This record gives sequence, structure tokens and C-alpha cells, in this order.
Amino acid sequence: MLDAVRALAFVGDLSMGQPVDHSTRTGWLATQIAEAARADGLALGRDADLAPGHAACVALLRWSGCTANAPEFSVLMGDDVGGRDAMLSNGSAEEASALAGTLGEAALIHCEVAGEIARLLGLPANIERAMRHLFETWNGHGKPDGLSGDEVPAVVFHVALAGDLEIFSRVHGVAAALRHIGERSDAKYPKALVDVVTRNAQTWMSALDAGAHEGSQTAGKLDETLAALETPLELVADVIDLKLPWMTGLSRRVADSAREAGAVLGFDAAALERLHRAGLLHGIGRASVPNALWNEGRRLGEADREKLRLMPYWTGRAARRLSALHAEAELASYVDERMDGSGSFRSAAGAAIPMPARVLAAAAAWVTVRTGRPGAPALDTEAARAAMSREVAAGRLDPQAADAVCGAERRRVVSPSPGSTTITLSARETEVLGRIAIGESNKEAAKVLGISPATVRTHLESAFRKLECSTRAAATLKAMTMGLLTV
Repeated sequence: MLDAVRALAFVGDLSMGQPVDHSTRTGWLATQIAEAARADGLALGRDADLAPGHAACVALLRWSGCTANAPEFSVLMGDDVGGRDAMLSNGSAEEASALAGTLGEAALIHCEVAGEIARLLGLPANIERAMRHLFETWNGHGKPDGLSGDEVPAVVFHVALAGDLEIFSRVHGVAAALRHIGERSDAKYPKALVDVVTRNAQTWMSALDAGAHEGSQTAGKLDETLAALETPLELVADVIDLKLPWMTGLSRRVADSAREAGAVLGFDAAALERLHRAGLLHGIGRASVPNALWNEGRRLGEADREKLRLMPYWTGRAARRLSALHAEAELASYVDERMDGSGSFRSAAGAAIPMPARVLAAAAAWVTVRTGRPGAPALDTEAARAAMSREVAAGRLDPQAADAVCGAERRRVVSPSPGSTTITLSARETEVLGRIAIGESNKEAAKVLGISPATVRTHLESAFRKLECSTRAAATLKAMTMGLLTV
């Protein structure tokens, strides 16, 4: 469970353009703030008396909704990754407040998805509540519901202050960080908590620089919070795939294809399970790449190509942070390697690529050509096999692995979350939600399904109501994880 949370934190940091230890550092700071506030007798906001580890857990999952609203940020900012980095690093309280006012829909999507993730993980109710109100402020000008003062969960202020202190100190220095935080006092967060941070900031930041966040204390508190909870790795895959609507379900399909091809090749049960889990994780590094590089169809420059080349590198970096999933994440980082050495990021060739990695690369290639995307419709089975044959002939894919992928009987495997739901969608609601999940408009879905846009809207509203969601991203995530939707 802890590794799944760490994987989501890693994806969130990449999505926000932050260093990959940002959420870990923020979690340590949030814990210090919560404990210092308790020692001072401060009881600000709801759920002020949190159990150990809750603040760190919220901090690690704070950006888990970032993949879901990447399309909205891409429209608003052009570069969803760089734009969010600039937004977080902006020391001007006035400019930050003005920008936040334009992000209402994006904030709603983020909080709803983050809340669903907490619920699907089986986390305590106060953590889920905090995740659904991440961008609320002390003065009531925040999102998504405009809560104010003690209506806001206390941990929201702990984590917001911790995140700002971590980023502003890293970008502007501790003195400037405290100045910027002071400008937000009694607006974004309560003055009493700002005073706590001001007294301790230099000590805390020095401890962070000495590696305090890498110790076992915070991990131990997290283990207490996450003990006995089980996380289907499919949830992590679904969150990764939310970054681009047309990728909905892609990681599941790669994982299933790889496992079935491995079975054809005679892999043992442990190898098949490892291959399947690697398929679910193979898209971690995708969070580092702006959506526009996939959606605009423009000619890519060298800097753009480098971002794409480094996607599997970031997946490999994640392996260093995932103790229980290390082997799977390391295998996943080979997904773009090619037999002739033309792949990414190692440019490995031939025998340097393990057979399971060759199977994963072939499975990803197969699923990619079978998945429609802007400017490139999905290939049918015969055309996809022809495309795979060309890759083999060019020396890029292993012939045995490609044959196994193309010849395996592919079936959709859905692993519902623990505690199965009683929610039932009608066949038409499932069809409609499936079209909307991959980014189609009501009008586009109506054309494909041969019904009117008004009928699409009626079925979609019914599906959203049953799922208790108000956004496409949250409904997609919940339906996928609960086994109600396959795409």
C-alpha cells in the first residue's frame, strides 16, 4: 500500500513539474507543522487532532488529481507541466490569487478525483474529506466549495503551508519564503499557523537539507495509517492514464497483453505477475510530458523529443523509491527500448534487453496502434499485425515477442477494488460513459452510438448520479476501478 501511495506521489510531482522528492519533503514538513500546532494548543479547522501519519499521507496524495485535470491546464496554459510549476513557484500572492480564480473547473476535477482516490484506497474519512477540499482557504475564497475558517479540515492548512514553504524556500530562499507566506496570512491559511511556521522554518529546512525526510520516522507513521489496506495496482494505472482521455484504460490493456504473451512463451507464474504489474506501471514517466506534445500534431523540436525520450527514465527513477515494486518499475522502464538500439532511454540493444522487457515493448507497441488518438485512428487487427511485422522486419521488435503478442488471445481483465460496489450501470449508460471517458463530446458520442445528444446527456447524468461524481475524470476513475467500465 505504501508503495502505491509513493507511486502516486511520484506521478503527482512529475505532473506539477516538481522535483521527485517534493511530496516526500512536503509530507515531512506537514507532519512537523501539525505536531507543532498541537504542542501549541492550536485547534484550527475541522479534524484538527489528526492521527500520526495523516498529514504526511495527505501531502503525498495532494497532487494525485493532477493527471485528471491536465487537459484543462493544457488549454489554459499550453504547457500543463511547466505552467503548473510556474504557478506554484510564483511568490506574488496577488498574481497567484488572480490565477487561482480562473481554475475553478480544474480545481473541482482535481479535488473530486483526489477524494475518489482516497476513498478507493480505503483511507480514513478525515483524509478523504481533506482531499476533497485541498484548495479551500481560511478566508473562504478557495475551491471547490468556498469553505472558510474552521469549516476547512485543519490538515489542508498544514499541507498547504508545508508545500509553499518547501517550494518557496527551494526557489527563493527561506527568508523570501516566509515573506511570501506572510502575505497569505489570514487569507490562504490562518495567521496562528503562519506564526508557528515562522518560528520553526529555518530549523525545519535545515533538517530537510540534512535528509530528515528520508528517515524511517515518517514512513513508520505512514505505515500505521496504511496498515491492513490493500491497493489494486490497477488504480495507480488508471490515475496515470487520466492524463489524456484517449489513453483511458491503456495501461490495463498493455498489462493484459504482456501477461498473455508471456503465457504463450511459457513464463512461470511469478514472471507473468511481474510482467503484468510492469505493464500497469509503464506509463509513470508520461506525467512529465506536456499534453500538447501528443495532442497538437506539431513537428517536435529537439527539446520536445528529449522529454519523450526521458519518459521511461522517470519510470526507472520511480523504481528507486518503490521497494516492493522495484523489480516491476525497473522492468517497466524498458518499455521503449528497441532491439536495434534505437529506443529510449538507455539505447539498449539485443541481448542487453531481457526477454520480459521485449515482451512488454511489443505489447505496448501493439496496444498503441490499436488505440485511437488525435490524428491517428485505431488500426484494426490485420492492419495492426502488419504494423508489428514492419517493426520486426526493421529490427526494432523481437520477432518471438511480437508473434506472441499478436497471437495471444487477448481478454480484458478487471480487478475491482476491495469491498465491491453495488452500483449498477445500464448497458446504454456504460456505452455513453465509455465514449465520454475517452474524451468524446456529447455530440460525438451521439453520432457514434446513433442516438441524440440529448439522450447522451440523459444517460450520462444518470451514470454520474449513480457514481456520485460530477466530472468525467472522477466518473471514469471510479467506474474503471470498480469494474463497471472497460475501455
